[in-house]
Amino acid sequence: MTDLASWPRFAKELTNPALAHEKPEALEDLRVLDVSTGNFAALFASSILAEFGAEVIRIEPPGGDVARLFSPEGVRHRGTGLAYLVEARNKRHITLNLETPPGRNLFVRLARHVDVVIESARPGQMDAWGIGYRQLSESNPRVIYLAFSTHGQFGPRAASAIPDYDITNQALSGAPYTTGEPVGEGPPESSVPTKQGNWMAWYVGGGWGAFAVMAALVWRWTSGRGQFIDCSPAEAEMRFTDYDVHWYHSHKRIRERVGALNTCVFPYTLIKTKDSYSFIAGFSDINWTGLTNIMGRTDLKERFPTTKDRIRESKMLHQELEAWAAELASQEILDRVQDYVANKRGPGTVATARLNRPAETLAETHWWERGVFERIEDPDYGELLLQAPPWKMSRTPPRIKWACRPVGADNEAVYLRYLGLGKERLRALTDEGVL
Repeated sequence: MTDLASWPRFAKELTNPALAHEKPEALEDLRVLDVSTGNFAALFASSILAEFGAEVIRIEPPGGDVARLFSPEGVRHRGTGLAYLVEARNKRHITLNLETPPGRNLFVRLARHVDVVIESARPGQMDAWGIGYRQLSESNPRVIYLAFSTHGQFGPRAASAIPDYDITNQALSGAPYTTGEPVGEGPPESSVPTKQGNWMAWYVGGGWGAFAVMAALVWRWTSGRGQFIDCSPAEAEMRFTDYDVHWYHSHKRIRERVGALNTCVFPYTLIKTKDSYSFIAGFSDINWTGLTNIMGRTDLKERFPTTKDRIRESKMLHQELEAWAAELASQEILDRVQDYVANKRGPGTVATARLNRPAETLAETHWWERGVFERIEDPDYGELLLQAPPWKMSRTPPRIKWACRPVGADNEAVYLRYLGLGKERLRALTDEGVL
């Protein structure tokens, strides 16, 4: 038996992100070509692979990818949008014009040297150019080819010209239908579906795409063969709609918007406090007992003893919770909950957390202790603050090695190493509009 209090120290010594650069990388022998355009699902997928050590070669059209322009209020840092700075990590950057025959020829030659290709072109476009999976796998049967598109690569709508944007993926997934305030409450303009605030469909799609690449690599180790991966961010977002599809299939019920409430349990919700909002959960019978004890409202426990009772009257009970929290700061609620649970002042446990604004999240010493954020001194972009990889690993941890590279910064190094092209040839290709 060991002392429970010693575990955090042991876990930190084992997985401390600050020591990541002293350890090997899980994917250090993997090479990736990311030839996507204006697509953060693809960029996130290649970021994950790069964090684990893959050599990611980012191919942009001459002049740079349009993704470099995506930025709040058009703000740019040294010429590059903030969104791209986040997902350019650890990647080599070269330029190549795939709309020209010489550019496509160079792409095919590069693809012979890599393990993974990631693209986001209109379905069939790469194949029509003679540089898709069908052609690349002939000369490189081990290649794993990951293609992102809103409607996927086949089906009645696959050939649609709809660009792969996060908002179209969100809309088609159906997930935003359940996001927002309930119909009939508040002003009419508030009772509408609300898109998820961040690029959730793109990031979910990119995460699932990287996961599929990892699975394909495992299979390749035993089979010796690569494969084609068709990833629709809209479908990836659908996978996050939990019971919606089955509820409709089995009971013809549609999950409607319930705002801060939940159709399965109560309480499992956000409540307004004196200084912010807090999430609070105590939905099982015993945990509901604990919460009502903390509130000093055992009468609520007696009146609403079952989950069904609490869901049926969740709107009224939510008002009761907010009335209790109105004179309490979020920290005070947390202190009361922790005191009740830690000192075993009654049955049940309750979960609570303050809803942090960005400034409050960055001020949390806990996250800095865990290496969640990282200050990068980038030679091309100066000091940047980025979200670090979320995985803490004892043997092969991911890491950020650099933040971003200017457009075409690695042309000379990459083309010389893999294709033997020297400065004069690169200069000629640049003049011809190929690079």
